[in-house]
Amino acid sequence: MSIESRGAAQAPVPRTAVSLGITDPVEKARAELKAALAAIEEKTNVPKRMTRAADDAVTTARGFVRKNPVGGVVAVVGTAVAVGVAVWGIVRLYTR
Repeated sequence: MSIESRGAAQAPVPRTAVSLGITDPVEKARAELKAALAAIEEKTNVPKRMTRAADDAVTTARGFVRKNPVGGVVAVVGTAVAVGVAVWGIVRLYTR
């Protein structure tokens, strides 16, 4: 019994993949080209990748703060101190 005959919906195919059900060689070549171009666009679109990475980091940080509020405060204060010391050091080296 196949999945279609049971009435289950097929999983969506990602933009960077080629559907297995294509039998026509021309359509398959077009799908492969489309998938390759989508993969290249995913790799070379740096602003989009940076946005995703930042969103993932924010999500991870929020999860950490929910689980450990004191650790979140310590991390924020530690980061502020590190940035302050770095800026102070750079300014001090520049003014000498």
